[in-house]
Amino acid sequence: MASNRVAVKDHTAYYVVNLLTLFVRSEALYDQMPAGPGLQPLALMLAEAAEASGEERNMALRRLGDVALFVAGFMAGCLDRSPVGTNYYVRMGGGAYHCLSVSRPPGTRGRVIAPVYAELSARFVDLVDVLTEVRHVAGSSRDRDILRLYELWLTTGSPRAARLLRLLGIEPSRQEGSASEH
Repeated sequence: MASNRVAVKDHTAYYVVNLLTLFVRSEALYDQMPAGPGLQPLALMLAEAAEASGEERNMALRRLGDVALFVAGFMAGCLDRSPVGTNYYVRMGGGAYHCLSVSRPPGTRGRVIAPVYAELSARFVDLVDVLTEVRHVAGSSRDRDILRLYELWLTTGSPRAARLLRLLGIEPSRQEGSASEH
């Protein structure tokens, strides 16, 4: 978090660390599908949350947000082969956490967790950058594709991607009226 200049509240940092710890075990990340372990599409997770109510809805939204954050940050390379990109994961995950932040029941747990979900939603791109940095530090990153980095910055506005592009001598900028300026 320090190398990406991301400061979050202690409870939020604790949540993200627990998320990483949880998803170290593949059975916690992957769903059991008819063809074997796999990730359920985010749209289906959202549909399940929409059909549920109460705590089941909150659990489905939390799962959606957690999977979106982890995949967008730690497994972004697999999104290169996906019909949806990182921006889709950012919007779905951030939206799920936002819904949780405004729908938590009153009480001690609600007062503690609602601000965490609000911060996860508001800082989703920054936290994706943090998880990407963890992946790079862990040595599991093999993609140094500048175009991929630029596309990430273009679609999400990621401060980390902009910083890395600048280190490569590329100044990311947008031109009004067009998708981008190269």
